Amino acid sequence: MNINHIILKNLKKNMKNYYLYVFALIFSVGLYFSFVTLQYDPGVENMETSAKMTAAIRAASIMLVVIVTVFLVYANSIFIKRRGKEIGLFQLIGMTKGRIFRILTVENLLIYIGSMSLGIFVGFAFSKLIQMILFKATGIKGVATLNFSSAALLQTVIVFFVIFGIILLTNWIFIKAQSILSLFHVTSKSEERIKNISIREIIMGVLGLILIIAGYYVSSRLFDGDFSAMNELLFAMAFILGSVILGTYLFYKGSIRFVANLIRKRKEGYLNINDVLSLSSIMFRMKSNSLLLTIITTVSALAIALSSLSYISYYSAEKTSKQNIPDHFSLAEEQNAAIFEKELKARDYDFTTKEMEVLQASVLTEEILTKQQSGTAFDASEMVLPVISDQTLEEIDVSSNEAVFTGFSKILESVIRFDNAGVIQIKGKEKVIAQDYLGLKSDYILPYSYSDGGLPTVVVDETTFASLQKDMDEEIQDEPLTYFGYNLVNQSTLPEATELFQSLSFEQDQGNSSQYQSFQEQKENMGLIMFIVGFLGLTFLITSGCILYFKQMNEGEEERPNYTVLRKLGFTQADLSRGIRGKQLVNFGIPLVVGLLHGYFAVRSGWFFFGTELYTPMLIVMGIYTLLYSIFGGLSVVYYKKVIREAL
Repeated sequence: MNINHIILKNLKKNMKNYYLYVFALIFSVGLYFSFVTLQYDPGVENMETSAKMTAAIRAASIMLVVIVTVFLVYANSIFIKRRGKEIGLFQLIGMTKGRIFRILTVENLLIYIGSMSLGIFVGFAFSKLIQMILFKATGIKGVATLNFSSAALLQTVIVFFVIFGIILLTNWIFIKAQSILSLFHVTSKSEERIKNISIREIIMGVLGLILIIAGYYVSSRLFDGDFSAMNELLFAMAFILGSVILGTYLFYKGSIRFVANLIRKRKEGYLNINDVLSLSSIMFRMKSNSLLLTIITTVSALAIALSSLSYISYYSAEKTSKQNIPDHFSLAEEQNAAIFEKELKARDYDFTTKEMEVLQASVLTEEILTKQQSGTAFDASEMVLPVISDQTLEEIDVSSNEAVFTGFSKILESVIRFDNAGVIQIKGKEKVIAQDYLGLKSDYILPYSYSDGGLPTVVVDETTFASLQKDMDEEIQDEPLTYFGYNLVNQSTLPEATELFQSLSFEQDQGNSSQYQSFQEQKENMGLIMFIVGFLGLTFLITSGCILYFKQMNEGEEERPNYTVLRKLGFTQADLSRGIRGKQLVNFGIPLVVGLLHGYFAVRSGWFFFGTELYTPMLIVMGIYTLLYSIFGGLSVVYYKKVIREAL
């Protein structure tokens, strides 16, 4: 038997175990090739946003390489350990470590080249679809085309052969470091089996739960006013990150084993087959896999949080643009407003107009200010705010000694808080007018640019407004400011009207703004981020799911004799299959649930910085993640059923 025959025989024998590894490699190569193809695609390069888009895709491709490298190196280490006895037998029959390394290298090279070729083909075939998804997510009006890029091909080949070199290096280190005896025990010693739970593990388990709960609690109070100073806020963030990660590690190291031990004691030794299979996995396996599970859970939570936040921004784009720009179009100069109105009439657009005088005045809020986070860029006890008359609004009516705040940014509300009642003072040039403060309303009246980045608008009585007009402070506002707002009756004509608005070149008008244009810009920016984060999250989901599946394959092979014994004792395939389903529910369910909880509290603490909607986009992301993650749990059940069938 020559070496070529040995290589072919080994490939045929091991291919049944490598199929998911091959799939993940094909998926990784295909996704990377598609990403790189976007950089060189003529349709993307000719767009106005091509520089920003290309830079973002290039950064994402680097992250993708990091994720894929870690996965492939780890997956390869699992498979080479599974072949420890085979490598040991080669040494027993007289093969040198160098020759064994060459055999494994040729095998890996054949698998790698075949997978890369298929991956490049798949990436090319789906590159048009990915481009269509990018255009759809960003709202770009472009035609997706199928283009093959030789530059993308060369870059993909170079990157993945560098990864292959790293894999070969790890293989050589493994073979060189192992003795013949250790190769026959490398799999069995990789898992730790301990029968009795120690006091140290109990302490670790309780401490892990306490740290996770403490991290969750602090994250829920992060922007509720408990941390007013910037250094306190940074310390709280560091505490959340450290406590949750350390708590997760201790949770896998001791908490799960501690809880499982309590369940076992409560049953007083009367365990059914489902309890035996699932509790044994908890008791003896998760501790030895604690570091791996901590990494998977932490990065899963990060992927869930980033995907949720980007989708929150994307999902909230329309509502956010309506908050920032309450009317479809707005202008500040009367001559520009006359030009725009004339053009709208010339094109037979049905529209309504809104006109109001706006004053900028210094407002003293010391009596109603209940919180201001230190380190903010301004003093909230005295702010320059826009002031308008209640006569211009139908929904608000105040008396001559009353005032209302309306349209306060949720982001600013996290660092500034006002009481529901009290007295404010509006300063003119020579006199100060005291007003009874009636609270804060959520309605946005003026665009973001008028309110200095989300500060509220002050609504006062017409008599108070007239008095302030006569006593206007020239240092704050040298001339009266008028707001002109326009709303189209038929909103389906907004895109055409927006093009008209942009063509009239109102850039010099400081009050010019377009609601639809703002929506499109946010949709394009956040769509690009969501596209990149989504695909990176999908890549990590596939790779981490494969890693957990590979671990279950290892456990299944190690536990094969146990299933043989259970079958001889009279347990049927159906009995063992029920137990296996419970076991996989534990092995895949616990990391998934913990990752979802981490992601939820991460998103919940500061979601309002990214948009106006929370639960709908977050639950959609979590639902997709759960569904895809469950596929690997199902594949593990199928594999175990095969092991059970072969147990007799």
